[in-house]
Amino acid sequence: MSGAAAAIVGILLAGGRSTRFGTDKLLHRLPDGTPIALASGRRLVATCPHTVSVVPAGQATLRRLLTDIGVDVRVDPACELGIGSSLACAVRATADAEGWLVALADMPFVEASTLHSVLEALRDGAEIAAPSCGGRRGHPVGFSRRCFAALAGLHGDAGARRVLDDPSRSLTLIAVDDAGVHRDVDRPEDLLAVAGSPSRR
Repeated sequence: MSGAAAAIVGILLAGGRSTRFGTDKLLHRLPDGTPIALASGRRLVATCPHTVSVVPAGQATLRRLLTDIGVDVRVDPACELGIGSSLACAVRATADAEGWLVALADMPFVEASTLHSVLEALRDGAEIAAPSCGGRRGHPVGFSRRCFAALAGLHGDAGARRVLDDPSRSLTLIAVDDAGVHRDVDRPEDLLAVAGSPSRR
């Protein structure tokens, strides 16, 4: 990652199977016409210009959408094994980064200011950083380089929870007034309440 060793890399997790949504939810359009994954990707790229996403084979449309906004898209069949495998693949592909800002492609309502707050916490030395709204931790989550081995070794559906819940690690919570940190899109009805969506900002 030439010269980007001093950079914090964005990771957009976009390998889900959309089983509860019924169709490919990441390509489903928000009220303003923007595909869900594209809205999430644009905000992450604006915060972390070097952003990586690992997608399953066969997702040509998703690959094109993300590539067009500057995301470094990797295709890896292992990501179909679960979110942990996707995250590990992206971390290993950017092994010389200073840290990683991990966002979910199905959470398009997170405010840009929240992404920046988590990024700044990492730059200020946090080992792990995450936003908190209403007393509950949300997304995205930032991980420093100290978490590399643990993240690179993830597999299956476990995701980063085992790293977040490790009592030997330090978690910095950032209070935000952003309900988007808890608002993912799992079912079509999750899009019915459009207040707070990108089209309303």
